[in-house]
Amino acid sequence: MPEKVRPKGLTRRQLLSRSTAAGGSFVVGAGFLAAPNGAWAMETAALKPETMAALVQMARDIYPHDQVGDEYYVIAVKGYDTADAAEGIEAGIAKLNAAAQAAGHDSYLSMGWERDRVDILRAMEDDPFFQQIRGGLVTGLYNQKAVWPIFGYEGASFEQGGYIDRGFNDINWL
Repeated sequence: MPEKVRPKGLTRRQLLSRSTAAGGSFVVGAGFLAAPNGAWAMETAALKPETMAALVQMARDIYPHDQVGDEYYVIAVKGYDTADAAEGIEAGIAKLNAAAQAAGHDSYLSMGWERDRVDILRAMEDDPFFQQIRGGLVTGLYNQKAVWPIFGYEGASFEQGGYIDRGFNDINWL
C-alpha cells in the first residue's frame, strides 16, 4: 500500500481549531484568511492576508448589512488581490492603520467599535483609495446573485414578462 502524502501547510482540522481559538473577526495566516467559525477561507495572491482582512472589514463598514455574511464581502473585494492593484491597496490600508494608531489602536482591524472605524473612514472619504473601494463595492457586493434574496430582490424581470403582471400593482400601503 502506498504511503499517504500529506499536503504542505495547514490541514482542515488545524485551520478550524486555530480559527476557533483566535475568536477574532478573521484568522490570518501565511497566505490565507479565514472566518473564525471555519465557514469560509480564502488564499491571497498579491496582498498580505492582514491587508485583505482589513479590506473586508472596510467593505463591511462602508456597506454594513448584518444579514450578509463575510464571504460575500470577500467575493466583492477579491478583485483587488492582484499584482497590479496590490501596491495601491497596501498603501491605502497603511493609511487606515496609521489613522487607527493615531487614535490609540494597534491597527484598523483592532478597533473594536464600528463607530470608531466609521469615523476614520469618514475622515478619508475624499481620498482616491476610499472612493475606489466604495465604488467597486457597489457592483462587487450588490451584483452577486446570491445576496439578492437576502434583500428581497427577485432579479431582472424582463425574462419573466416584466413587472406589470408580477406585483407592480400590489402596493397596499397607499
